[in-house]
Amino acid sequence: MTHSALRAQGVEHSNYGVITSVRGSVIDARFDDGLPPIYTLLHAGKEPRVAIEVLMQLDARHVRGIALNPTQGLARGTAVEDTGGPLKVPVGKGILSRMFDVFGNAIDRQPAPTDVEWRTIHRDPPSLGSRSTKSEVFETGIKVIDVLVPLERGGKAGLFGGAGVGKTVLLTEMIHNMVGHQKGVSMFCGIGERCREGEELYHDMKEAGVLPHMVMLFGQMNEPPGARFRVGLAALTMAEYFRDDEHRDVLLLIDNIFRFIQAGMEVSGLMGHMPSRLGYQPTMGTELSGLEERIANTDKGAITSIQAVYVPADDMTDPAAVHAFSHLSASIVLSRKRASEGLYPAIDLLKSNSKMATRAIIGERHYLLAQEIRKTLAQYEALKDIIAMLGMEQLSPDDRSVVGRARRLERFLTQPFFTTEAFTGIKGKDVSLEDAIDGCERILKDEFKDFPESAFYMIGSIDEARDKAKAAQPASPAGSGPKPNGPTKPQTAGHLIPKVQQGADVH
Repeated sequence: MTHSALRAQGVEHSNYGVITSVRGSVIDARFDDGLPPIYTLLHAGKEPRVAIEVLMQLDARHVRGIALNPTQGLARGTAVEDTGGPLKVPVGKGILSRMFDVFGNAIDRQPAPTDVEWRTIHRDPPSLGSRSTKSEVFETGIKVIDVLVPLERGGKAGLFGGAGVGKTVLLTEMIHNMVGHQKGVSMFCGIGERCREGEELYHDMKEAGVLPHMVMLFGQMNEPPGARFRVGLAALTMAEYFRDDEHRDVLLLIDNIFRFIQAGMEVSGLMGHMPSRLGYQPTMGTELSGLEERIANTDKGAITSIQAVYVPADDMTDPAAVHAFSHLSASIVLSRKRASEGLYPAIDLLKSNSKMATRAIIGERHYLLAQEIRKTLAQYEALKDIIAMLGMEQLSPDDRSVVGRARRLERFLTQPFFTTEAFTGIKGKDVSLEDAIDGCERILKDEFKDFPESAFYMIGSIDEARDKAKAAQPASPAGSGPKPNGPTKPQTAGHLIPKVQQGADVH
């Protein structure tokens, strides 16, 4: 950041020190006139300046900090400047439709925003007295989420899954749908993910005409751990402005919260701290809480957060996944098995859950339907081993009906996405909660028991199944009715599931 930019923020340049040690991103400096407090931002080197955040006071004259950008050119004896305050980012109406890095610099090749003020990224969460206690459902337009895992307005939802099961695709689809539904502000924060996806998201949002209501902040894979560790707090500071000053609802999307924990682990290791379980930092719980507790629903507005959570080796007992679970009001677990069967979104219908799925919040009809769907799917899961060994003909008529309902429900809860149209060639669908509930109820009542399972795959509302079944129906002799759907011998997944178009780039 330039001296003129610092002066615009009211920063005085009075306290100077000298670098005594450079070890990668870890910088030690000596200050004789006054020791900078923790979280103070220091600047060293020539343009572009190296930004250093103080994390430790070693003694009365020495501090240790972590560099937030590359440290090439730094050496012992280099002068280091105390900026007099912590890292700050711009807030205000001028940041809408723009892309920023962790320092608040515009990275969309446009002039720096005007009509903004600069605020520190280290802020306290809202007080308990100012928080709202009202619970409201946040509709997404995605059938499986709205029916089985309803999200909370002002809550935190996590998308859990390993590599390549569809976290980023689901996140971008939610942005697409929700910007159309909501009149608030969307904030996208990329932590340690691919630069390519950020660039594609920017152009997609621009083409969709929703960019004027969005702000994007990135600290990607190519940046040092210090920048990735602070970009989440920077995004929250911007989101808090719209909630507290403009009294607007904010949708905060974080891709990926695991990378925040991972960056903290790297910083902790670089600072020489003893690691905890599986190499994670001993302060992981405190650091994650400091971020998550600032995401809250207050009497002025709400910050609703949806966070992708990478699960290392698909192990849900990993400490990072366990700590993330504890802060969430809804957990959407993505299944590699469902993805391999072509059932997208690949959400595990039995492991995913939401604290909103109660009678008092979503109503009696919706609650009982969700329970019946889970019961049907659980019964089918228990029967799978028998089907695999002995075949469908060994099941009782009642069990065969359960299997048929479960398989139709699984396929009905798939959905073509707007963000994957270019890969699949199938037009995206936005389905209302009422249509999704109606479709599930009619399937459970066996209204469509004579329809082929393929008629329910990748459709929007249930009425599309009739059109799809008619289109697939071969010409039959007069008087012959539709064939019953119950298979008479064991069939492999390849026989039962329509092939997904090749070339779909599902992340």
